[in-house]
Amino acid sequence: MGNAGPAGFPSRRPAERAVHRMSEMILPGAIVRHPDCPDWGLGQVQTVIDRRITVNFEHRGKVVVNGDVVALEIVDDGEPV
Repeated sequence: MGNAGPAGFPSRRPAERAVHRMSEMILPGAIVRHPDCPDWGLGQVQTVIDRRITVNFEHRGKVVVNGDVVALEIVDDGEPV
């Protein structure tokens, strides 16, 4: 097992690790965009439980996003909302 992680489990690929880290940085109240659904508009994070992120989007409503699969884009504070 050349690429084993803790307890002998395969380690995550770099892209998976990046998405995992991003989901850990998102906090309730953050303003985000879904990278694959720009037509949903901006969303405000409601809750973060494990990797499940509940976001209320302007044009889609409330959506639960799997933070292990989708890297939500955090909107910079200096950007107009």
